Amino acid sequence: MVQPFSIAVPDETLVDLRRRLAGTRWPDKEPVDDWSQGVPLAYVQDVCRYWASEYDWRAREASLNRFDQFTHDVNGLDIHYIHVRSPEPEAFPLIITHGWPGSVVEFHKVIEPLTDPRRHGGDGVDAFDVICPSLPGYGFSGKPTTTGWGVAKVAETWAALMADLGYAHYGAQGGDWGAAVTTALGAIEGVGCTAIHVNMPLGRPGPDDSPTDDAETRAIEAINHYQTWDSGYSKQQATRPQTLGYGLTDSPAGQAAWILEKFWAWTDCDGHPENALSRDEMLDNIMLYWLNAAATSSARLYWESFGSFRPKPVPVPTGVAAFPKEILPSSPRWCAPIYPNVTRWTDMDRGGHFAAFEQPDLFIDDVRRFFATVR
Repeated sequence: MVQPFSIAVPDETLVDLRRRLAGTRWPDKEPVDDWSQGVPLAYVQDVCRYWASEYDWRAREASLNRFDQFTHDVNGLDIHYIHVRSPEPEAFPLIITHGWPGSVVEFHKVIEPLTDPRRHGGDGVDAFDVICPSLPGYGFSGKPTTTGWGVAKVAETWAALMADLGYAHYGAQGGDWGAAVTTALGAIEGVGCTAIHVNMPLGRPGPDDSPTDDAETRAIEAINHYQTWDSGYSKQQATRPQTLGYGLTDSPAGQAAWILEKFWAWTDCDGHPENALSRDEMLDNIMLYWLNAAATSSARLYWESFGSFRPKPVPVPTGVAAFPKEILPSSPRWCAPIYPNVTRWTDMDRGGHFAAFEQPDLFIDDVRRFFATVR
């Protein structure tokens, strides 16, 4: 049953957050003068001071509540989702999915332009009804209490959600885990997903695959960098999410640092995350993990899916937005086995892993242009 939802965090939860921040037991300072060992102590301390004394959750809560939100029991789990219907009668339904360490906050700058383009410099023919769910175990969605909630089941759940909302035909978009879910959804026959758009396509080079151009050479270098320097979190979350969760669930400073590092490493930020995202935006996203004690439940998606999810070829038209600072870049050639029907591939000139969060205008334009070809 669909239930209206509004974010309403109890005052005592915010009091507890400030108490924990004030009582943080800090590690010693890093012996380097950069981020090479992780987030610098001084930066985490400054963010946590701001979080405790200046960050205004109530204002941010109200801002997020401008979107119509609901919960709905799908496959035995309460799924939280934003659902904004367009004023345009011919709007195309679009389900958009976030990843880790993201949340529905990633899309706060693109939902209104997508649903009401006339008010945001666009054309009414490009309007969408936007459905933006929180992944199981993330944000305000329910936390699975049984195993089996990997990418494939999430995609099936999204298909059931769209059917329950009365959408017979729709498109899907995603990055990170959202790209995996979107890819899996696009491969399911008979559920009404008629086209997909991804900003982190799943195509990868084979172990003996030599690059055929400069772009593939750069992509392989980026993949190697990610595997060497940026992927330790995924190994931990894929193998021992429960162990990890005790520290992150108990310490807001720890939860913040765990996510801030990725905003530094994965955005097109020229060395500092606040060059790409505001401090309030990053804390809004971190809050959705902290408020819901979701460190462990979100990490379990790695345990469920890493190494076991095998994407099937997607027959429907596919659009790809390739941002230069993507952590796992791809190429049209590597994508062909999974996405044999790519009809639009856009190489962006700026932006990173959190496409809609970092570069909303580029994201909106590419989504509009792609889906204009398949409506």
